[in-house]
Amino acid sequence: MTKNSSPSETYQKIREAKDFIESKSTYKPKVGIVLGSGLGALAEIVKNPISISYSEIPHFLPPTVEGHQGKMLLGEINNVPVVILQGRLHYYEGHDMEDVVFPTRTICALGIQTIILTNAAGGINTRFRACDLMLIEDHINLMGQNPLKGPNLSELGQRFPDMTEAYNKQCFEVFKKTATDIGIPLHTGVYAGVMGPTYETPAEIKMLRIIGGDAVGMSTVPESIAANHLGVQVVGISAITNLAAGISPNKLNHDEVMVHSKSMSENLSKLISEALPSIILKGTLK
Repeated sequence: MTKNSSPSETYQKIREAKDFIESKSTYKPKVGIVLGSGLGALAEIVKNPISISYSEIPHFLPPTVEGHQGKMLLGEINNVPVVILQGRLHYYEGHDMEDVVFPTRTICALGIQTIILTNAAGGINTRFRACDLMLIEDHINLMGQNPLKGPNLSELGQRFPDMTEAYNKQCFEVFKKTATDIGIPLHTGVYAGVMGPTYETPAEIKMLRIIGGDAVGMSTVPESIAANHLGVQVVGISAITNLAAGISPNKLNHDEVMVHSKSMSENLSKLISEALPSIILKGTLK
């Protein structure tokens, strides 16, 4: 994608990507799901899936991080039509923020009313352990960037979107209740989004804890901002794949992230699958 696209050019690119996807599938998804590193098991329970490689979709870029397949799936989970992004772009890969949130904006353009953002994250809260799940109640943007920087794309939303409820409270309660009903432990907390790609230092983790962070990662925040700009409800779930620096006795590495995220993927898939019909029935979809 060309750097610094004008608002009209960006909107046209979203339309072209949307039109291509709709030419490949008759599904009208109600919920979008973004899968983080190693969290691909959810894709296995999609019924009658239609798979589209990012390389086929106009203006989509392939992810370069292990555990991000670079595919879009359309189908049904528990009788709810969904669109799934198997992999995301990260700001640390060298992309513009416009590119990072382009897939999010595209699936929102398909008509989804709720987006579920999942990620692999480091645990800051000392009560957390590797392989826990955390439902995001709020975030702190420490990436030094915002995807809405520059001329406002008025076709998508207003200049100054409110972020008081960055993560929809009704959906939040549905997921908490679902987790209790099916016996899956679920923490709640604040996600700190940092640029990366280095893991944080122990001093940085101490700072993040002081300012209110419970988990830290290198994604999700830009997508949440972009979706809120579009008026789409957001749910965020972090898979705590490791304890953060200074808490864990071990040095951090991506292999550990991948191992733990894969072991958690089944619980995450079950939680999302069971919660989806409840979101519909509770009327949380606008």
